[in-house]
Amino acid sequence: MLTENEINEVFESSQSYLQLMKEADRITRARHGDYITLERAIFLSWYCSLASCAFCYMSAHGSRVDREKAKRAPWRILAEAELCRRAGWNIEFLSSGYGAMEREEIKEIAEMIVYTTHKAVWLNIGVLNEDELSFFGEEVEGVTGSIETLDSGIRSKIVPGKPVKPIRDMLINAKSQGFKTGITIILGLGENLEAISNLLNFIDENDVDRVIFYSLNPHEGTEFENRVSPASLYHSRVVAITRVSFPDIKIISGTWADQLPGIGMNLLAGANGITKFPLFSMFGNHLGKRVEQETKLANRKLLGTFSDWKVLKGEKELEEDRNPYTLFNSRIPAVSRRAGERVEYFRPRIDKAVEEYIVRAEEKSRRSKYSI
Repeated sequence: MLTENEINEVFESSQSYLQLMKEADRITRARHGDYITLERAIFLSWYCSLASCAFCYMSAHGSRVDREKAKRAPWRILAEAELCRRAGWNIEFLSSGYGAMEREEIKEIAEMIVYTTHKAVWLNIGVLNEDELSFFGEEVEGVTGSIETLDSGIRSKIVPGKPVKPIRDMLINAKSQGFKTGITIILGLGENLEAISNLLNFIDENDVDRVIFYSLNPHEGTEFENRVSPASLYHSRVVAITRVSFPDIKIISGTWADQLPGIGMNLLAGANGITKFPLFSMFGNHLGKRVEQETKLANRKLLGTFSDWKVLKGEKELEEDRNPYTLFNSRIPAVSRRAGERVEYFRPRIDKAVEEYIVRAEEKSRRSKYSI
């Protein structure tokens, strides 16, 4: 694990940075191979009882929306899951604001998604206590804590409703119950280098299995709306520091459509997966193709597709050697009979929603100057 002095050196010396990148690339290939996954979070609801995170669009309106009306229709959630399965995109996690749904609803949705994809899901739905965690079964692979930043100087202002201790307790309880654990970190909030040391200590002390780094996305109506996203050289430094410090951890790197040139650098820095892309706005056009090119030129093998319309439409299956659902799944998690019955009951509406999503993606692709 890198020390504070070593971290400072990486930021002060370009040669130290390049040496670190080389070591991170070597470690990643040795421990994880050259596979890169496409990841997509599926949102369950747009409601949040906290609505206090300074960077989040929900801070502007999330607590004022009706809790029931903010819930997405289950067939639209399942349609997204089906398209992720077809295109070989991992479901990064099921996500919602705090207090958005009852645990029974979340469990049923998770089981229906497992029925659809044959793969357990991760949750990122706020802090769960020991009893709430025990309610879930093998339909859930892991739980995620939204840490966001570990800069003690700004954390209470940036995420006033998310103290670290309850999140840490959740991760510890999840581990004791056999779940994997992950955290999310947002880069570009104004954090100092101490935050990186704090992050490494947190991962080490809590045996975290995966970390997801997002670049700040300035949302209108928040105090960050006029900020810029962090430089790719900053993002890749943090990823590389984490990879060298924790060779076996899974790292997912999230960037935005206007920062695609940074993808290759983050892959060389040690990311195993990439996320935060608007699937239906980028599929089949120059943006989706750029993701594939960045991955190829980083000498990585991208699982899934960002450009094959026949695969997305279900006219053909994704090749097995590019499909994470077949490459890495050894056993299909058991789900209740009710979950399967509910999916089949929703089937006509799921199929209709799938077609609507595809039509939307095709329209956006046609409007793109560089559709492929």
